[in-house]
Amino acid sequence: MARVKRGVTAHARHKRLLQDAEGRKGTRSRLVKASREALLHALAYATRDRKQRKRDFRGLWIIRINAATRTHGMAYGKFIAGLKAANVELDRKVLADIAVRDAATFGRIVEVAKGA
Repeated sequence: MARVKRGVTAHARHKRLLQDAEGRKGTRSRLVKASREALLHALAYATRDRKQRKRDFRGLWIIRINAATRTHGMAYGKFIAGLKAANVELDRKVLADIAVRDAATFGRIVEVAKGA
């Protein structure tokens, strides 16, 4: 049986790995073992942080809505409860965008929430 030499395959795999690790500092961009570890950690962090980003943005929207409702003399919790009672189906992302871009419209939404 013929002997299998794996140099070409290993070199191609290492080359692909080092290309993926491009831009990292020091040995993490030059040595195969260090770059593989850095890449595995990076992929794990990316997976984790895709979930984290959703939480972060929701928190940001809530902070923006709270700040805008307080300028109209209302707390965030009462505002959201008022919207639910008035059957207003705007999510927090849209409410935060309206609060930042169009204060007059947001004021009318707060009045609807107060009325309910």
